[in-house]
Order: sequence, then C-alpha cells, then structure tokens
Amino acid sequence: DDKTDIAVIRIVVDKDADISIAPLGDSDWIEVGDWVIAIGNPFSENLRGTVTTGVVSAKGRANLNFGADSPVYQDYIQTDAAINPGNSGGPLVDIHGNVIGINAAISSVSGGNIGIGFAIPINIVKALIDDLIDKGFVERAYLGILPQKITPALQKSLDLPNLEGVLIGKVESNTPAEKAGLKKRDVIIEFDDEPVKNLNKFRLMVANKQVGDKISMKIIRDGKELTKTAKLESFPESSVASKPQSTDDERSWLGIEVKSLDSDFARQFNLNIDKGVIVSKIDISSPAYDSNLNVGDIILELGDEEIESTKDYFKAVEKMKDDDTDSMLLYVLTPPQFYHYVAIKVQ
Repeated sequence: DDKTDIAVIRIVVDKDADISIAPLGDSDWIEVGDWVIAIGNPFSENLRGTVTTGVVSAKGRANLNFGADSPVYQDYIQTDAAINPGNSGGPLVDIHGNVIGINAAISSVSGGNIGIGFAIPINIVKALIDDLIDKGFVERAYLGILPQKITPALQKSLDLPNLEGVLIGKVESNTPAEKAGLKKRDVIIEFDDEPVKNLNKFRLMVANKQVGDKISMKIIRDGKELTKTAKLESFPESSVASKPQSTDDERSWLGIEVKSLDSDFARQFNLNIDKGVIVSKIDISSPAYDSNLNVGDIILELGDEEIESTKDYFKAVEKMKDDDTDSMLLYVLTPPQFYHYVAIKVQ
C-alpha cells in the first residue's frame, strides 16, 4: 500500500521450524518518554538482528518529506533508538516485547543515524492487514471533499475562533459529502464525535473508517454550528493533468499578474470550467508569494464575488480597495482538481 508504505509478506517455513511470533501491541497507549527497542539489519546482512534501544521522542509526526515516495498518510512515532539504512521494515517493540511500530525512515543528511528515526504505528498496520491479505489492496473510505489546512490568514478572513478543523475547498458531485449537504467554505470541527485538530489528523480519521460507515460531522457555516451525517463510500480513482502555462493579456495587483481563461485553454488541460482568471506571475517581494497561491492557479472567486474574466477580477479588486480590508480571500483551482481557499495580506 504505497499511501502508507506498508506491505504484507507471506513466509513459507518448514513444518518443524522453530519460530516465534511477536505479539502486536497497541500503539495508542505508548507515551513520549517510554522505552522502545528497534530491531533490524543495518547496512548489510552481516549485521542482521541488530538491537538498539531508545525512547519515544514524539508522536503524530506528519508532513515529512522522504522524497518522491513519501507516504500520503503519516502519523509517525519518532524515536532516538538508532535506526540506520537496512532497518526499514524491522519492528519497534516496547519493553514487554509487543510490536508497537514498523521502523520506516530516518532524518539524516549523511544517511546514518543522528537520533531521529520514525516508525509507522502498529495500529495503522492492523487496520490495513485484512484488506491487503483478502483483496491485495486497501479499500479506503471516501467522503468527497477537498479539505485544506486553516492558516492564521484564513482564520482571520473567515472569522474563525481558532486554527482547528479543516476548511472545505470543494465538494465533489454525487459523493457522500454532497448528499450530506456539505458546502465549500464549511469548516469541519468534529468528525464522528472526535475533534478535528488539523488537516493530517482529519485525513487519518477518514482513512481509518470503513466503507459504509455512517459518520456525523459538526461544521461551522457562516458563523453557526451545524451537524451533518454522511455514509462513506469507496475511494474512486483520481486523475492527473499537466500544469497550465501562462500566455498573454497579463495584469497585476498585489504582485499577482492574471490573464483571462478561455474555453480552448480549459480543454487543453482537461478542465471542466470556462471562467476564472489564471495566475501567470507572482512577484517574489509581494505578500502573495508567501501564501499558498501558485503560478498556474485559476482564481474563481475574490471575496464573495465570482470571477469569470479579468474585468470581474479587477472590479472585485477595486471593491476590496474601497472596503479598506486588510486581507484578500481567494477561491482557487490548482489544476487538475484541487479547489481551495487562499488568504493574502493586503499591505
């Protein structure tokens, strides 16, 4: 399963083989400071069965970049037990011999151990084992939204009480989310009676559910709390498209240059839209450069105004200048299908 970097391997042994099976523990019960033991084959087969000890340094590590193959779902246990190349796939056990994680990666410039290793919690593994054995793949639950992290700028623009929860950038059509009545710009603060702390936790919450589960969600919409219920479905296949390139008719404000989007351009990149303006350039000295806005993004809304052309865009800009606001909220499509909000400080 490439989204978690977990595989199930079948081992065939002789009937009389003397082997022991390591019991799987409960990774939710471990705490920072607990002693742990890492077992593996660092560097070469000649060092097989190497045992190192350390403590749990942190839990819930996410958004780590291990290269192009970095797992989508991350909730790592961090440990200072020595983990080196070749240890990956070995067990991380507690002092009672229970496997509480699978050693997965290290953070190191040299490639050797510097006391920062990561293990996949065994509870994530246990949730996937049956699917991998029975089906050969993981059937994940699907809600049908494009969620995004709530930044301080978005919190201020949307007048939210704190940074917790996830902002809905888009609700896909004919999905559990649409059937439940969720809308873009809603903020999900509870999922199945559990508080949504951040984007990574929310992704794990959905991924850990089963297809067919009915879940309740508490949301904030226009400053009011509402409750919605959805029945999760199976995760569909996703598509990938090229990033658009800018062409002519560029105009600028706040360091953002935009151009009109026409139907030919939309078809070229398989976009099911014929309105909006394309971000063709961002000044590196502008506040927009420090936001989540990128060249090639398509601006669909500015504040509460829908944007169909550059004329609409600059009309909305002038209105925003008259309102003397200190932040600009954009609703953006990052091709091919990432709909999200971007807040930019107005200087």
